[in-house]
Amino acid sequence: MASQFKLAPSILSADFSDLKSALTQCESGGAHWIHIDVMDNQFVPNLTIGPPVVKSLRPKTNKFLDVHMMVINPENLVESFAKAGADMITFHIEATNDVQSVIDLIKATGTQVGLSIKPSTELSEIEPFYDQLDLILVMSVEPGFGGQGFIESSIDRVRKIKVRLKELCLQDRVLIEVDGGIKLHNAKNVIDAGADVLVAGSAVFGTDDPAQTIKDFYNL
Repeated sequence: MASQFKLAPSILSADFSDLKSALTQCESGGAHWIHIDVMDNQFVPNLTIGPPVVKSLRPKTNKFLDVHMMVINPENLVESFAKAGADMITFHIEATNDVQSVIDLIKATGTQVGLSIKPSTELSEIEPFYDQLDLILVMSVEPGFGGQGFIESSIDRVRKIKVRLKELCLQDRVLIEVDGGIKLHNAKNVIDAGADVLVAGSAVFGTDDPAQTIKDFYNL
């Protein structure tokens, strides 16, 4: 199954005093991406990482840096994260009244663009933008905190998005990422539903051997 999906360990769950070790563990385990959760204590009730951290990580890894902005007014941070070295910038459809302008802004920086959707938001909200995206991020928990339990109905949401992408002949161009409550015991079900990228935080960095846990995901 290793060739069928990408694992994106979330450094939100790593030791912030030693993020270099977290990068090394991701390298040793063979993770494809590094997921970086950006929270502003406004869109979600938590405060995390800003562009300076991404800038400091960039020279330390050649992994794909997957920046997930859980912030209001996402347009204000796009350029800073792009300059810091983000490969993908994902923002929430619920965080702006002008989705198109944020998509255009991200594209203008030369960065890949992702659009995220909360568990309670209707899938129809994101449909008008499918053909402009590189990635759709399905939140399988309420965004804002790590370590939450997986919302089972997310699997059906992933399945429906995959079907729609196939109908639009976009299934090879637009990736589906799932974030929240991903563990070794449920990862295969999420992948089978159509997910291309899995975000795992505490499931990786909460273990005694994160590098081995990453390998375990790929060996499911």
